[in-house]
Amino acid sequence: MDKNLNERSLQLLKTLVERYIQDGQPVGSKLLSQDSDLNLSSATIRNVMADLEDLGLIHSPHTSAGRIPTANGYRLFVDTLITVKPLTFEALQPLQQGMIAHMDANDVIEVASKLLSDTTRMAGVVTLPRRELACLRHIEFLPLSNTRVLVIFVTDEQEVHNKIIHTARQFSPAALQQAANYLNAIYSGCSLTSLRERVLQELQADQQRVNQEMLDAITMAQLTFAETNQKDDYILSGETNLMGFAELADVDRLKQLFEAFNQKRSVIHLLDQCLHADGVQIFIGEESGCQAFDRCSLVTSPYSVNNEVVGVLAVIGPTRMAYEKVIPFVDVTAKLLGAALNPKTSSPS
Repeated sequence: MDKNLNERSLQLLKTLVERYIQDGQPVGSKLLSQDSDLNLSSATIRNVMADLEDLGLIHSPHTSAGRIPTANGYRLFVDTLITVKPLTFEALQPLQQGMIAHMDANDVIEVASKLLSDTTRMAGVVTLPRRELACLRHIEFLPLSNTRVLVIFVTDEQEVHNKIIHTARQFSPAALQQAANYLNAIYSGCSLTSLRERVLQELQADQQRVNQEMLDAITMAQLTFAETNQKDDYILSGETNLMGFAELADVDRLKQLFEAFNQKRSVIHLLDQCLHADGVQIFIGEESGCQAFDRCSLVTSPYSVNNEVVGVLAVIGPTRMAYEKVIPFVDVTAKLLGAALNPKTSSPS
């Protein structure tokens, strides 16, 4: 923190940010004098505001005498000045009632996205659980014509997946059964990601220690679980809410935003950065690295199933958002979503 930011400067910045979030209008020295409870003259407040402007924390839009926060000002506010309160019972109730553990996974995720949007009146987004983080339960190989093999494998989500692979030579049904038995014995319970890594290690190991049957099984596992270019997806709700904010209502800006939502790649790339975050992470303005979100903030949190992070949810809105309300809401929603998707916590029907 800059040494010029004493308690008085921080208090005035906090007051200015809170007032701007509330009203959406540039804040002048007279209004700050009324709101800050510091008993300072307008001249003193103007001097402090000039210092804050020199530090890049606030700026004056157009020729207005008032000031508004910059992205750096919001960042300082969020990191050091904000007061986040736990959600009230009234705010928690619709969340707990909405995400029921025995619902279909996609339905729970859709509900979570809609709750994020409806409650904040901004956009809510939830990435679908990453399939490669699921665990292998059982695998089978069935011979097709020539060197084509049908792979059937079951994950811990009780989802059955089918895939056709092409092997270097033809295998008998007995050889395929032997390969499946080996993989089920060695890799059952492994996440698809760790399975892929272990298979690569086995293939790179000393071939003297690996007999042909084991090598065939490992090779088929590599063909089955090789990384693909399949694009991850997300469920987005309330994007039209963003049209109601004056700072985002410019036609070109809205076009950029909606193109980013439709293409998905930039949004997924941004949310992927939050997979390993410890709780809530916030991107303000240009921090996102995506031009479409230059005037937006994203409040994100990863969610977990079986103690493993599988996806991310977020609220997307203007930088002028009520962070102290959105942050705990996103945090609690992520925890409730993970609980609803976790089979261990499902209530018996």
